[in-house]
Amino acid sequence: TCRVKVPFGIAQIGKSFRNEIVARQFVFRTREFEQMEMEFFCKPGTQKEWFDFWTNYCLEWLYNLGLKKESIRTRAHEKEELAFYSEGTIDIEFNFPFGWGELWGIASRTDYDLKQHIEFSKKNLDYQDPETREKYIPYVIEPSLGVNRLFLAILSDAYRVENEGTDSQRVVLSLHPSLSPVKAGIFPLTKKDGLPEIGQSLYKNLSKLFPVDYDVSGSIGKRYYRQDELGTPYCITIDHQTKEDQTVTMRERDSTNQERISLDKVRDFLIDHITN
Repeated sequence: TCRVKVPFGIAQIGKSFRNEIVARQFVFRTREFEQMEMEFFCKPGTQKEWFDFWTNYCLEWLYNLGLKKESIRTRAHEKEELAFYSEGTIDIEFNFPFGWGELWGIASRTDYDLKQHIEFSKKNLDYQDPETREKYIPYVIEPSLGVNRLFLAILSDAYRVENEGTDSQRVVLSLHPSLSPVKAGIFPLTKKDGLPEIGQSLYKNLSKLFPVDYDVSGSIGKRYYRQDELGTPYCITIDHQTKEDQTVTMRERDSTNQERISLDKVRDFLIDHITN
């Protein structure tokens, strides 16, 4: 519906284009990129409150994606950096491998945008409060996020190499479970003794809910490492003890800690740890 009350926002995601002389730093600076943007309309006089609200909201959103707090900082634009109509702009910056760079901008644009529309469209864009009958031109708070840069930030923050250059080198992509392309790896310890059948049954059950991988190739250690590099948060091993007591080994990617859990509780375990 278009019958909405201030404050409200209109958000979109799509392609943006920039006349970059030199595209560089991988996907950080490109001529074509994906952008998420919102125009949030509020009553004049409340813009500072909403500016602070959206700044904090954007930060928490990034933290909830798993970005480390020490990799993120905010920078308020100096007065000489601001457009003449702007009351304030804050950049959320990320510490990329090449240094700090802008990830998300939040701008308090006053009523400039709507006044420009009024001037050139000759349309009246005044808003009338349905309760007080007060008329005004809404102010705009504009958060704008480059999705390509967010993608680069998430990969940069999650990627690490342990014991580099040694026989025990481990490459880990510590993605937040909600972002991991594969949620769990299922490994029968051997290709015999009925273990693959248990694994296939578990795979069919879990694949109805999540993207999961079934792997019987190589040693358990190599299978673990393959999934670590993919960012898979959990690996489930079916061994001979599984046939005795219906339990499996659940291994967590980042800590490599392992625990035995009941086969019939694997589904609920993953739901709790991946979706929450």
